[in-house]
Amino acid sequence: MTETLARVSARRPWLVVGLWLIVIFTAVVLVAMFLAFEGEAEITRTTESKQAERILDEGFPQEAATGEAITEVVVVRAEAGDVRRKATRSRVAALAEELRRAGATRTVTYRDERRLVSQDGDSTVLLVALGRDGEDDVDGVVDVVERLDDEPGYRAALTGEFTADGDEDAASLEDLKKGELFFGAPLALVVLLLVFGAVVAGLVPLMLAIASIVVALALVALLAQAYDLSVFTQNMLIGMGLALGIDYSLFTVSRFREERLQGREERDAIATAGATAGRAVLFSGIAFVLAMLGLLLVPSTIFRSLAAGAILVGIVSVVAALTLLPAVLALLGDRVNALRIPFFGRAAEQAGREGRFWGAIVDRVMRRPVASLVLAVGLLLALAAPVLALNTGTSGAATLPDRFESKQGFLLLREEFPKESTEPVEIAVAGEVRGAAVEGALPRLEQELARRGIFGESTVEANEAGTVARVTVPIAGNPDGERAIAAVRELRSKVVPRAFAGVDAEVYVGGDTAEELDYHDTVNFWLPLVLAFVLGLSFLLLTLAFRSIVVPATAIGMNLLSVGAAYGLLVLVFQEGIGNELLGLREAETIDAWVPLFLFAVLFGLSMDYQVFLLSRIRERYTQTGDTNAAISFGIGSTARLITGAALIIIAVFWGFAMGDTIAFQQMGFGIAVALLIDATIVRSVLVPATMKLLGERNWYLPSWLTWLPDVHVEGAEPRQATALRPAPGGSR
Repeated sequence: MTETLARVSARRPWLVVGLWLIVIFTAVVLVAMFLAFEGEAEITRTTESKQAERILDEGFPQEAATGEAITEVVVVRAEAGDVRRKATRSRVAALAEELRRAGATRTVTYRDERRLVSQDGDSTVLLVALGRDGEDDVDGVVDVVERLDDEPGYRAALTGEFTADGDEDAASLEDLKKGELFFGAPLALVVLLLVFGAVVAGLVPLMLAIASIVVALALVALLAQAYDLSVFTQNMLIGMGLALGIDYSLFTVSRFREERLQGREERDAIATAGATAGRAVLFSGIAFVLAMLGLLLVPSTIFRSLAAGAILVGIVSVVAALTLLPAVLALLGDRVNALRIPFFGRAAEQAGREGRFWGAIVDRVMRRPVASLVLAVGLLLALAAPVLALNTGTSGAATLPDRFESKQGFLLLREEFPKESTEPVEIAVAGEVRGAAVEGALPRLEQELARRGIFGESTVEANEAGTVARVTVPIAGNPDGERAIAAVRELRSKVVPRAFAGVDAEVYVGGDTAEELDYHDTVNFWLPLVLAFVLGLSFLLLTLAFRSIVVPATAIGMNLLSVGAAYGLLVLVFQEGIGNELLGLREAETIDAWVPLFLFAVLFGLSMDYQVFLLSRIRERYTQTGDTNAAISFGIGSTARLITGAALIIIAVFWGFAMGDTIAFQQMGFGIAVALLIDATIVRSVLVPATMKLLGERNWYLPSWLTWLPDVHVEGAEPRQATALRPAPGGSR
């Protein structure tokens, strides 16, 4: 199929390019019209926090309908002294009115609640509800607070749900521009130019990657009309689009140049590239999509959003590599080698030949396979060891850079009101709340809360019907932090059951911290299931591709070692702070909960790209010669320059994420970059040759009861109706 697509595309290149241009133009229009990300990170299954939210919405319908639930906190400090002085009271009242005009549906000041004044009396808090249109109104509210902050004698800042969401979106877009567009893409182009040694050959993969990204963004825009997708979808789609689009084009263009150097006619060279590299690209793409499908199992909007973007751009990248790229090569022909770069231009004459440097390393490894294997595995296990100290959490406003309004508000709130928070715990009690049993349980609950220093002063209110009570209690520090989550877990497991023992009432602990707890528990529950799903499907696919159960087993084992090493380095750099400043990264108490699971799926998919491409060349040579050792040496030596370049491109792309301000993306970018660096060096140059040398002919073992599997020849075959070889212009046999 891949050969047929290559031949058809090369035979009618202008038609194929024209159709792609129409698709790209349509995609640009769709992106301009429909691309919007409004989804929030939430669990889609029923959780205790959702039960609490449901009961409170039903018990207090007016708040739910009018949007009067508190979402933001404004902290005001009077630099001159007491906020209860007449002038300051007047300014706070004026601020409340300005907030209402800016879109606030409700404001609560210290005239309503005395607890909203700090202990030293120089600061106050205004509780603000932004209603259902909070995303649209938050900018106006921020402007009001910033104007007060600019006035002499006052310090003011804002934080809360919509403020933090807006700042996280802004940080995401800044990271995208700074990291991917101004760092990742330019550096990837530099690597391409060095690998190919020619400007035209280097530009072709980048142009195809951009085309894939545009088309995939249009598909995401259409998908977003039916489903709420996270704003981080575009970051992931563009990053993965650059990585996959460039890699797939890199493999195919390199094989085309190799065939031309061997004297094959242009169209036959394109067909051969389609029948070999194109087939490897197809299987690599399938492996990547299968890995991403595992993330769709997790009932979380963030995982499903990121997976959807990665899957769509992966599919489009494969289609572009199998159709658009052969058409472009047919139009360019040998002009793909135009504008050669001094010194590096010699790469155009070396396509498919064994590199001396990597060849020498492989030869040494294969002479001492046992020692090489033990040393490499020992090093990777040592790097993976810190994963035992891995702590997962969530990055909220507390981890944003100080220049963002929500971070400034968080810091000022923590300084002036250490036991208050923007996201208090909300305990929903459903039952006869005016009955003696519930009325006796609520004071016991308040007493238990008061004994724990992490909680502030609690308030209890019942609805008019007397069917639902709400206990609201602030939680000190970062509401998404480890201490807060542990405190809520204890509330659920010990405090609430003790206080309501024997009481006929439904009691659920909700609020943002409870949502984070449910999110962590969900991710931890699904982690082993996703691992099993991805590993199982990868094993089946590689067994089908290489007609061996040994090759997929060893490939999966090596990938697990590189992923484990990446996890360990994440803990060392981010949690322990070892070398983070040298790398320009920030230290954190935890690794974002979604990062390990997402890293596993992405790394497994990307690593399989290299494994399929490398093993297909080894299998191709083995099929021709029957000599496993010679096939290993040739396969690694001939693909070393290409795979190293491909890995450096992906490292450049994802290091762009690590350069951003969003700490979760720093962790994700760093993890992918170091894992692929390990994969392209230690795994490819040491583990693969050492393992395959020791296994020998057993590498290709397939049990007799599996011989019915179709022989798909992922390594490719000679194209049909190939013309006689003749020297290519400027080339040699």
